[in-house]
This record gives sequence, structure tokens and C-alpha cells, in this order.
Amino acid sequence: MSHSQAESVIRNIIREIGQECAMKGQTVSETLVAFMVKAVVLDPKNEFNVDRTLTKNDVQKLIKLCVGRLLDTANPSLDTIKMQVYFDMNYTNRVELLNEQHRILEARLAPVSREITDYRARTREELESLYRKIVSYVLLRSGLGSPTDIKVVREATAALQSVFPQTELGVFLSLNKKDKERQLKELTMIVTGIRLFNKECGKGGEGIDDLPAILNEAIPAATQPIDAELHASQDLAYRYTAILEIMQESPQRNVEPRTSMLKEALFNVRQHEVFLCIILSDVITCAQEIEMMDKQFAAQIEQLKNTVQAKTAVPTSQVFVSM
Repeated sequence: MSHSQAESVIRNIIREIGQECAMKGQTVSETLVAFMVKAVVLDPKNEFNVDRTLTKNDVQKLIKLCVGRLLDTANPSLDTIKMQVYFDMNYTNRVELLNEQHRILEARLAPVSREITDYRARTREELESLYRKIVSYVLLRSGLGSPTDIKVVREATAALQSVFPQTELGVFLSLNKKDKERQLKELTMIVTGIRLFNKECGKGGEGIDDLPAILNEAIPAATQPIDAELHASQDLAYRYTAILEIMQESPQRNVEPRTSMLKEALFNVRQHEVFLCIILSDVITCAQEIEMMDKQFAAQIEQLKNTVQAKTAVPTSQVFVSM
């Protein structure tokens, strides 16, 4: 069976399971059904051979097992599958989240950047308009202050003028599109650096939030409830484990159904614990990254202060080492 044929069979199985559940009054998403199919197929006790093509009997057996589990709302295993589906569909790790934020930022800035790089200014008014657009771009890319706040705009304009006076627009306009885009990004970093430095010196920083302070409050606020929930899950898991051990040693008959249900509940709690650990680990990593960046920022500001001191002008080679 080809890959496309296999996918078609799986889609048909998922659709049929969904239809059967709907006929019995239970609406289920295709994603949940797909997760359930995978769980049932991979469960050794169901005796599916994943290395061979499913027979007609296999398909019917698979559908029956999946429908049964999806309709068994009293069984913790269904909640476990739902939890896995929800986490898989909604939780994004740090790297993916940052990449997504970068993609969103670039998408939002694309029309602004294009408007600047495609601009054909000739008159004085058009050049002034272009310069204002560059200031807005710098503010939007940096995310430090609103381009509609006049005080923020004035501060950003002054910072931009110190490194890129309006008289240099002619040179900028002569660049090709890629070089213009590169220069816009460089100007953003430089202007942002100037504004942050001025803020640290108590001479500016209009509209710039104290992010380190905000994050230092946000991290514990995020960590504490997760940690509390994690301890509660672990405590419940220990209790379930202890009860299971007692039941397995019990001479009473007919404990197997209750033991099976309790095992499913234990798996559910353990799965919850795993997801909480993933989230908590990401939060802790964020806290460590923030602490490291805070120290790096403080060191760079101190170095800049030592370089600039009371000078009214400093060569860019000393301040912007990478240029």
C-alpha cells in the first residue's frame, strides 16, 4: 500500500469513528479521534501489527475499540488522551514561540518597510515624510514606545538624527532594496541603544517600560501556581500508587476492574505531571535567560558610560563596535 493510500485509509477510519460517536450522541474532533487511533494501535494488548497493512477485520476492530474508548467518559484514559491533544495543539515551546513572534513581527513590518524602500521622494515635503516613516519603523521594530505618542516620536527622532541626519536621505534612496532593509534594521538597533542608554542615565526613555522589573514580578507569579499544581499531582500519584499496592496484595476477588480503573487514573495524573514539568522547565529557563540578559545589559551600559562619560560626541567605532 502506498503512502497516499495509507493516509486515505486512516482518514476514512477517523471519519467513520467520528460518525459512529456522533450517532451515539458524542461529538468528537478529528484530532481527538486521530490521537485515540494512534493510542489504540500502539497499545500492545490490542495486538495490532504496525509493520503490516491493516486487514478489514483489523479496521473493524480498531473502529470498535476507538468508539468504545471515546464513549467511555467515565474512564480517566479518555481524559488523558484529551489532555495530550490539548497540550499538543496549544502549547508551544520557547524556541517555537520566539520564532513565531519574529515571524509575526516581520509580517507586520513588511508593509511599513516596503513603503519606505519603495518610496520615491523628490521634494522637501516628501523627504520629511520619508524620515517620519523611518522613525515610525524604528519604533515599531524596537517595540519600545508607541509611534503615535508625540513624546516618544520626538525622542526617537532626536536619537535618529544624531546618527542619521535627514541630509543623508539622498544616499539612502540611492541604495538597492536589500541594502535599505539592512540599514533600517541597523538604525533600529542604534536608535534603540541610544534610547536605552539615555534612560539608564535618567535623560530619556520615554515610553520604555521597565521590562526587567515587570518580568521579575511575572516569573514568580507564573511559577507559583504551576509549582503548587505540580505538587498536588505528585501527591495524588503517590496516593494512587499506595492504593494500588494495597489492592494488589489484597486476597479479595474481583479487584481487577477497580485496579484497572485506578491504573488509568494514575496514568492520567502522571501525564498531567509531565506536562506541568515541561511548562515549569520553560518558565525556569526564561527566568535564567532574563537574569543573564539583565547582567549583560548592565555590563554593557556600564561599559558605555565609561566610554562616553561627559563627552558630547564619541566616534561610532568606539560605541558601535560591530559597525
